[in-house]
Amino acid sequence: MSFSSATKNELSRILLEDRCCAIAELAALVRMNGFIQISGNNKVYLKFTTENAAIARRTFSLLKKLYETNVDVMVRKNKQLKKNNNYLIAVSSTNVTKKILNDVGLIKGDSSDLFKINYKIPHAIIKNRCCKRAYIRGAFLGGGSISNPEKTYHLEFVTNNEQHAENLSKLINTFGLNSKIVLRKDSYVVYLKEGEQIVDLLNIMGAHLALLKLEDIRVLKDMRNNINRIVNCETANLEKTINASLRQVENIECIEATIGLEKLPENLQEIAELRLQHKDASLKELGSMLNPPVGKSGINHRFRRIEEIADKLRKGD
Repeated sequence: MSFSSATKNELSRILLEDRCCAIAELAALVRMNGFIQISGNNKVYLKFTTENAAIARRTFSLLKKLYETNVDVMVRKNKQLKKNNNYLIAVSSTNVTKKILNDVGLIKGDSSDLFKINYKIPHAIIKNRCCKRAYIRGAFLGGGSISNPEKTYHLEFVTNNEQHAENLSKLINTFGLNSKIVLRKDSYVVYLKEGEQIVDLLNIMGAHLALLKLEDIRVLKDMRNNINRIVNCETANLEKTINASLRQVENIECIEATIGLEKLPENLQEIAELRLQHKDASLKELGSMLNPPVGKSGINHRFRRIEEIADKLRKGD
């Protein structure tokens, strides 16, 4: 099971005791993956489709809890590409359908208004903080997804209406987050890409198990990144030390082959001989071998003087 599916399954098990929160969650589900069907004799149906059995059960439970009406559930086997079952949830009562659509603020009045769909999120539905959280949860169940955090941090909501996308983004951002919107083909995508903000949103929706798993993965990834940075830093320092040592040895050998090390001042001769004996030692280690010991900066200064002498000898000065 994918991380996204596991998160939705967890959210689908959250108990809804308050009617206002149930209405808010249903309002989001209607806007994200519900559709209205109008047939002869002015019959109006409200239908939902999903490939997630937990979401199908959640939608069914919400409709039964709020309206105590008959709800039809159909399962269709999707044979193409061996995909999952497709669940169709339908409210076949015209009166109940209209009441639902009115309650969630999608239409007002009689069936003539069915052609004037209101995709905005009604303020009355999300006036309470708990209802805001319920609406975001419903939007995620209806059209959201989250990437495997081991690969990347990305959570998104896909809706086909620009106004709804803008309202949903603003709603999410009332919790101090920074969601953004992008147009993808004919859909509007509200998304978050920062791991910390995704964790906050999971907490807002009530997906605490998914939150803990994501946090565990974040900690492991941070540890790996820190270890890699340390290893890379040590590797770079080692490479720097080796290159400097090779250059110093070349300068010392140049002096030895031309005028001889005995022509050098005593302090330079001493460090030159030490370098030839300990080619892999760091400046600090070389300094500690002297009597009295000399600091890293002092050793570095001596090697610069040796390099200056070697350069003059190469130029024939």
